[in-house]
Amino acid sequence: MNIFNDLNLVASVDGGTGSKASIASGFGGASKTYDSASRLQKIMGDAMLSRIPEALLPEAVLDLGCGTGWFTRKLMTRYPEAPVTGADLSPGMLKQAEAATASEHVNWLNADAEQLPLADGSVDLVFSNLMVQWSRRPEAVLAECQRVLRPGGFLAMSTLVDGTLRELKQAWAKADPGQPHVNRFVPATEWCRLTGAILPGSTLELAPIRLSYESPMALNRELKHLGAVFKGKERRRTVTAPGRFRGMCRAYPGEGSGVVLATYEAGWLYWQKPTAG
Repeated sequence: MNIFNDLNLVASVDGGTGSKASIASGFGGASKTYDSASRLQKIMGDAMLSRIPEALLPEAVLDLGCGTGWFTRKLMTRYPEAPVTGADLSPGMLKQAEAATASEHVNWLNADAEQLPLADGSVDLVFSNLMVQWSRRPEAVLAECQRVLRPGGFLAMSTLVDGTLRELKQAWAKADPGQPHVNRFVPATEWCRLTGAILPGSTLELAPIRLSYESPMALNRELKHLGAVFKGKERRRTVTAPGRFRGMCRAYPGEGSGVVLATYEAGWLYWQKPTAG
């Protein structure tokens, strides 16, 4: 029996994330605004950096889904003697990363996380911040991380799980019933099953992060600047009417207070590959 089929994992975004080319293009289009809008990404990535064992002295580091290279550069600073590879599906993100990195001590790699062009056991540290939730086959991404890590190597990966942006989802359900507007993420229980099956001994830490916004439209702008707008197959092919946006804003919880909150259900995965014997 194929364990991945047996797990019956829910697709990470309503009915699928769309084609890989469209995902790469969408994030590439946001490459110039990404860093200014990436509050959540910085919070979650910094939390992961603090959990990497101090005793780990990697000879090769992989930043998987490196985006604009924000954490690639932090990894280069932390491990100045180790070659660092920043890999991303989006050529636009890699172009921005290379332009912002004043160092030749990094290799930029345009690659699919589900099929990495890296040798078995060639990396000591895989760092992946808020990338895997956009994959249709997260089990393949985890298996690739397992494959490329050397024995004793360490994986630090963050993701978002079900319940993320629930306030926005609730508001859109009232303003535009029956039409999805918010990405749907894998339930935490499914992530626990998946990671336990593929990476025995791994730990998955879960915690909500709540960020404040001036208005629901400010939240919408931030998601757009991140390239993290709704990517499901059910999305409208035409621009959403202004009236629907106004209805969403009226329905958003807490709008009357002048500040609104958005909840992100964060997950951090940590795993150290067993040494031989």
